Amino acid sequence: MDITQEKIDDLNSVLTIKINQQDYQAKVEKAIKEQAKKAKLPGFRPGMVPPAHIKKMYGKSILVDEINHLLSDSLNNYITENKLEVLGQPLPKTDDEKQFNWDFTEDYEFNYELGLAPDFTLDFSAADVIPQYVIKIDDETLQERIKNIRKSYGKMTNPDVSSAEDVLYSELVQLSPDGSVFEGGITNTTSVRIDQVTDEEVKSSLIGLKKGDVVNFDINKAFNNDVAKIAALLKIDEETASDLKSDFNLTVKNVNRLEESDLNQEFYDKVFGPDVVHNEEEFTAKIKEEQEAMMAQDAERKLQDELYQFVLSKVNFELPDEFLKRWLKATNEKLSEQELEDGYNDFAKNLKWTLVENKIIKDNNIEIKYEEVFQAAKQRLDAQFRMYSPQALTEEQLGQYTVQFLQDKENANRIFEEVKALRVFDYLKTVITLDKKEIENSEFKKLE
Repeated sequence: MDITQEKIDDLNSVLTIKINQQDYQAKVEKAIKEQAKKAKLPGFRPGMVPPAHIKKMYGKSILVDEINHLLSDSLNNYITENKLEVLGQPLPKTDDEKQFNWDFTEDYEFNYELGLAPDFTLDFSAADVIPQYVIKIDDETLQERIKNIRKSYGKMTNPDVSSAEDVLYSELVQLSPDGSVFEGGITNTTSVRIDQVTDEEVKSSLIGLKKGDVVNFDINKAFNNDVAKIAALLKIDEETASDLKSDFNLTVKNVNRLEESDLNQEFYDKVFGPDVVHNEEEFTAKIKEEQEAMMAQDAERKLQDELYQFVLSKVNFELPDEFLKRWLKATNEKLSEQELEDGYNDFAKNLKWTLVENKIIKDNNIEIKYEEVFQAAKQRLDAQFRMYSPQALTEEQLGQYTVQFLQDKENANRIFEEVKALRVFDYLKTVITLDKKEIENSEFKKLE
C-alpha cells in the first residue's frame, strides 16, 4: 500500500491511497472463509458451504467491504501518525471517474480531500482590558421583588371595584362587526390579569369595574396582537387566534385581588425557614443578597460573551471554507444551499472558537478530569430536579442519576465541552485585565 499527500495550500490537501492485490487478498480470503462457516444455504449442511461458492455468490460485496475497512484504517492511521489536524472528515474526491471491476486481481487508487486546521498564534496579555460588571439591584427592582414575594404568600380577596393590579374573572363573548353578539361565536370564562394588558386605553377601561359590569374588550389591541396569549385566554388554537378580528363583551363575574402578606415572623419563616430572618431590615437585606447573586450569574454570562467576542476579534486566520461547505453538504443531505449559506458564518465562528479553545488547552497543559465533568452534570441535574420538586434528592440518589446521565455519550460530550469552555474562560481571566465596574441592573439590561 502506498499513501501520499499532495498539499494544495496551507488549508487543503489530497491524500492518494494506492492498494494492490497483496494488501487485500489475505483479508478477503479470510472473510470469505468465515462467511462460509456461518452461512446457511439450501443444499448445504451448516458450516459446510464451500468458500468457492460464497466467493461466487457474495465475493464482490465482501471485497468492497474489506477494501472500505482497509481504507478507513489506513486514513485514520496516516492522519494520526503524521499528526495532521483535520477539520471535518476526509471526503472522497467527487471528480474522479475511476471505474473498478472488483475482480480480486485489480489494483485500486482512491483520492481524498482533507481540510486542514490553520496554524495560528494567540497573543493575549494584561494590556488587553475587558469590562467585568458587578451588578447592584436598584431600589425599584428590589421593591418589586419584595412585593411579588409578599403576594405569593398573601391571601385572595374580592374587592368591590377593580384596580390596576387585580384579576377580572370574566366571561368573554365574541361580537359581530355591528356590536351584536356573534351567534355561534367564541365564548370562554377566564381570568384577565389587568397588569398584563399592554394597551393603556384598554387597561384603563378595565379599572373601576364591579361584579356584573359589561365592557367592550378589543382583545387584539389589549395584548398587542400576541397570538399565543390570545389563544390561551380564549382556549382556541393559534391559527384561529391569528385570524381573529372581533371585539368581545367582557362581563365581570368577580374581582380578585391578591393581598400582600404581612411582614411577620410567620411570613419570614415560610420564605426562608425558621429563625433565619427576624425583621423587615433583615428580610430586605436577604432578598437583595439573593437577587444580586442571581445577577452575578448574568454578569458572568456577559463577561464570557465579552471574552468570546474579544478573542475572536484578536485571532486572524482563515478556514478551508469551500471544503467545509462540501463536507457539511455531504454529512447533511437535507441541507439546502440557502440554509448552508445562511448558517455557514455562524458555523465558521464556532469552529474558530473551538480551535482557539483546543490551542489554549494544549499550550497550557490544562487537564479536564472526569470528576469535574461529573460535578458539573450533578449540579445541572440538581437544579433541574429542584425546579419540579421542593424536596431535594439525597446525595446518593443524585449521584446515581448523574452516572446514568453521563452514560449517554451525547450528554457526556456536551457537559465535557461546557467544562472545557469554563476552564478556557478561567484561563483568559488570568491573562486579560478585567476592569471591574459597578452598575445598576436597570443600566446593565440596556447593555444586553
